[in-house]
Amino acid sequence: MIKIWSMKKEGEAAGKKKPRVSAAQLRAQKDITELDLSSTMKTDFPDPTDLLNFKLSITPDEGMYKGGEFKFTFAINTNYPHEPPKVKLTQKIYHPNLDLEGNVCLNLLREDWKPVLNLNAVMVGLQFLFLEPNADDPLNKEAAEELRRDRTTFAQNVKTAMRGGRVKSEVYDYVLIKK
Repeated sequence: MIKIWSMKKEGEAAGKKKPRVSAAQLRAQKDITELDLSSTMKTDFPDPTDLLNFKLSITPDEGMYKGGEFKFTFAINTNYPHEPPKVKLTQKIYHPNLDLEGNVCLNLLREDWKPVLNLNAVMVGLQFLFLEPNADDPLNKEAAEELRRDRTTFAQNVKTAMRGGRVKSEVYDYVLIKK
């Protein structure tokens, strides 16, 4: 009887050494292995053992934001996939759907989120924001109004901002890809 009890204790101790994998980690791992990103997107995992926190770079090859590199951080919480990942832009850019603090206005990160969506859908959605900025659901109301009123002036402001220039009273980060 004592031998069985000691074997049970050894088994429990061995079980404690293995870190538990959460449902969020399992789903994130599945999503990451199934990523189908275009050549204009790259992921970076600063800590390869932490799949819940990583970076994404988007380098649009067409549209007004062509020539820029836009860097996002992803933080996946333990309620994923029931809650969307937290996504932030690390640079200050001129865009109607991104505010100056890096918050992202993308429907599928808010009210349209469903657990069947995956990280690939979020990344493609972010990429689409650079191809077709949405003035109808803005975080940066000034940029959205400019886009609605005068697309040519908006495009000029985007180019100025991407070079680290000033648009009205705001100075933006230099985001052009260095050649």
